[in-house]
Amino acid sequence: MNVTGHLSELRNRLIVTALFFLAFFILGFVYIKDIYHFFEQDIPFTLAVTSPGEIIWIYFTLAGVIALVGTVPVFSLQLWLFIKPGLTSKERKASLMYIPVIFILFIGGLVFGYFMFVKLILPFLLSLNDGMFTEIFTVDNYFRFVFRVSLPFAIFFEIPIMAMFLTQLGILTPEFMKKTRKYAYFIMVIVGAAVTPPDFVLQIVVAIPLIVIYEISIQLSSVVFRKKQKKHAAFMENDTI
Repeated sequence: MNVTGHLSELRNRLIVTALFFLAFFILGFVYIKDIYHFFEQDIPFTLAVTSPGEIIWIYFTLAGVIALVGTVPVFSLQLWLFIKPGLTSKERKASLMYIPVIFILFIGGLVFGYFMFVKLILPFLLSLNDGMFTEIFTVDNYFRFVFRVSLPFAIFFEIPIMAMFLTQLGILTPEFMKKTRKYAYFIMVIVGAAVTPPDFVLQIVVAIPLIVIYEISIQLSSVVFRKKQKKHAAFMENDTI
């Protein structure tokens, strides 16, 4: 297939993904009240709005998040179908298994981030009030804060599967991940500080799971790398014979 054919194929895959995103967006819009009440039940206060625009904002934002979550496996499948012709039979079977794992890790990251927010970050912030202020939380500010905490975890939870996939393609090696470990730790501490209040303990609590995820990624990358080396050694031995 020439360049034009690849671009045409990529365009078709993106169109399919966009159509699914639109379908999930409409579905989220239909059930917006149920989705909103699901998030609202975990907070010990009533959210307020200061303008009609915030009502529209929450409709589109929550529907967009639902569409994003629902489209992740679709996008992963379309990406796999796009690169499928360039893969061997074994590579196709191995890489196809990544699709459900990507979705599970994405959901797991969102759930973990939301749990951290509801159980640790939000109670800490409310404890700082100590009866000094009247708490008025708007829908806009509250959900922006929720997504600011949750979405980074959803992305970072994808690191293990991405490490395995890139190692299998020969782009990444466990040695490289080990050499860049200190830089990765630094970035994760910054992320922990960015999504949490200025409290040292909370920042460490958030950063530790991210560091653990990176270490798990190194181990998984090592497993894939060793398997590749064994296959290559076996191939060279057979070729020599």
